[in-house]
Amino acid sequence: MIKLRATQQTIVFAIFVVLFAALAVFLPGFAQVDNLLTLLQNVAILGILGLGMALVVIGRGIDISMIAAMAVPSGFLLQMVQNGYGIGPAIGIALCLSLTFGLLNGWLIAYAEVPSLFTTLASGLFLAGLGQAFIFQLEVVQWPEALDALVWVGRGSVLGIPMPVIMFGLAAALLSLFLGRMRAGSFIYAMGDNPMTARATGLPTRPIMVLQFVLAALVGLFAGLVMAASVNSMPTRIFNSTMVYDVVLVVVLGGIGLSGGRGGVVNVIIGTLLIGTLLNGMTIMDISYSVQNIVKGVVLLAAILIDSILNPRNEETAQQGDI
Repeated sequence: MIKLRATQQTIVFAIFVVLFAALAVFLPGFAQVDNLLTLLQNVAILGILGLGMALVVIGRGIDISMIAAMAVPSGFLLQMVQNGYGIGPAIGIALCLSLTFGLLNGWLIAYAEVPSLFTTLASGLFLAGLGQAFIFQLEVVQWPEALDALVWVGRGSVLGIPMPVIMFGLAAALLSLFLGRMRAGSFIYAMGDNPMTARATGLPTRPIMVLQFVLAALVGLFAGLVMAASVNSMPTRIFNSTMVYDVVLVVVLGGIGLSGGRGGVVNVIIGTLLIGTLLNGMTIMDISYSVQNIVKGVVLLAAILIDSILNPRNEETAQQGDI
């Protein structure tokens, strides 16, 4: 199974290399510096969200609410600073909103035992509606000058590397450390591999499940801040886009099994590179939004079929933790 999984990673990375080389040679404008910098920035945001999604999927769940968790708390932070709140209180309130949202998701899934797909679909709709109805004054919240002390998270570069990419690398390193070196990370793998066995051996599966969704919500807030700083605003209606499917594509195509207990940060990076390049190429070719959705749907379906072949569920584990 390990060899099969490694082969999938290798194939996906090889496809990325071939696709990138072909677009650089045959697609005018793709290899321009400005476009590559834009590609890196877009890939970084997608990758950060992919890290949060991967954390949940490894534990045998899914988080459809990640785009709402990205847009609403970060947009609320910008809105509060525009309205005269201090940076400290605004960050504190936005952080509390993210924590509360993650705790609510986690409690409903872990203790009320509502499937994660339905829980996060409903909670994401609720959070997005809450923002549109009671929080945001405009559909696009501009980055306030008073918040320029934090603008470095999404603007500028270090040694030519855009800051969003550096933030993605930092988030990837932290998640890799969490999953590989911390006990809670090992518990997530064990719980994703077989929840019943993990619970029978005394692992705190319910608190760990709550922790997954809290961390995913915090990752969403971080991604929102990086995005808002890089584009100088937060488009609050981004929740209505198909971005969440791009995030799922990154995770599944990268090789993280939907059956849980498998994968890691490397899979997210590989999936991010391929999907980011594919989306950028289709945009330059001026492929319509509808056709792009068709392409992404076909790729996602193929990735899920590959996952079902490489990471099959047996009768015992298939009944536990279904997304």
